[in-house]
Amino acid sequence: MATNLALDDKLIETAQKLGRHRTKRETVSKALEEYIQHLQQQSIFDEYGSIDYEPSYDYKKQRNHT
Repeated sequence: MATNLALDDKLIETAQKLGRHRTKRETVSKALEEYIQHLQQQSIFDEYGSIDYEPSYDYKKQRNHT
């Protein structure tokens, strides 16, 4: 999908240098991937405290002993 965006050239250039990306497209794609990943990780906090657990569950028994 072709999209024209007015982006801050200094931001793109800085991100491109720091990320060692070859193209602006690669830079923006990586930035979007990481932004989405960040938002997904943040959504985990919404679950904190809302999931019940079994108090008698012994996680140590589930470990593989190799």
